[in-house]
Amino acid sequence: MRCRTCFVGALLLSTSCGGQLATSTSTSTAATPDQSFQCVQQQMDALGYRRSSYDADERRVTGTKIDMKSRRADTQFRRMLDRLQAEVKPQSDGKTSIQVIAHTFAEYTTQRGPTEVEEKASSEVRSAAQDLLERCRS
Repeated sequence: MRCRTCFVGALLLSTSCGGQLATSTSTSTAATPDQSFQCVQQQMDALGYRRSSYDADERRVTGTKIDMKSRRADTQFRRMLDRLQAEVKPQSDGKTSIQVIAHTFAEYTTQRGPTEVEEKASSEVRSAAQDLLERCRS
């Protein structure tokens, strides 16, 4: 019984100490959802993010930017990936909501192949998310 209590306590402690990895930001605009979605796609391209997934019906797009400058003293480390996930939705008040989630992943080469490990969102991807929202806010 005592061992079970220690295990539950350790589990609760580990879940409460973990920080948030991704950063979510959002804004609303008076533009139509289709106009906002077009703006998001154009601005991702302008910021240097290559489209990695696209859903026109749900107005979702994901873009990835490779950071080849980052280095680690790990022989399995390959590169860093910054990823922006954007979703455009109409709101009930006639405005359009744009939500952008910024992620950073470290890519490693393992026996299973390329493996991505999520890390805290880098300052570059967080600022790119803010820039994207500012540019599409009109």
